Amino acid sequence: MGRKKGRVRDEKKEEEKKILEEEKKRLEELKKQAAAEKKKKVKVERGIVRILETTIEGKFKLRHGLLRIKGVGQSLAPVIPLVAGLDPEMRIGNLTDEQIEKIEDVIKNPLKYGIPAFMLNRRKDPVTGEDMHLSESDLTMGVRQDIEFLKKIRAYRGIRHELGLPVRGQRTRSSFRKGRTVGVQRKKK
Repeated sequence: MGRKKGRVRDEKKEEEKKILEEEKKRLEELKKQAAAEKKKKVKVERGIVRILETTIEGKFKLRHGLLRIKGVGQSLAPVIPLVAGLDPEMRIGNLTDEQIEKIEDVIKNPLKYGIPAFMLNRRKDPVTGEDMHLSESDLTMGVRQDIEFLKKIRAYRGIRHELGLPVRGQRTRSSFRKGRTVGVQRKKK
């Protein structure tokens, strides 16, 4: 009697092994199919596209490629294609010239297209008092002018900028030691 139970168990184990082998084969086939689909090149008309003084590779999806533009961040990048009436999954290399112009206009004038003010990078400008969005060289110039203004009025932040020290309250005992050499010299005999 003991032998019968052993045979039944062995048969069940063999069946389970066969089922596992079949599942492994199926998984390998699925992996091969997925790899073949990945290998298929994405058809892109242009290799490089220029949007607002920035060169972006054409292989990027629209929402990821827009992040390369200075002044467009994580919150604004997915909204721009939706407002412009484009598919966010579309490749940048497949954009037409009209679509690129539309994207540039949305980035320059987001309020005109209904993007809320809290998504802009320059709300309540100190000079004009308007909500605006700066990108690329305008953004660089704006930041530089803000720092110069802080230096001119002798604000604490401006003084820290002048001295090349950290502006945002970091400790300086062990960090930010590059540039100046501080040490002890031996006595001459």
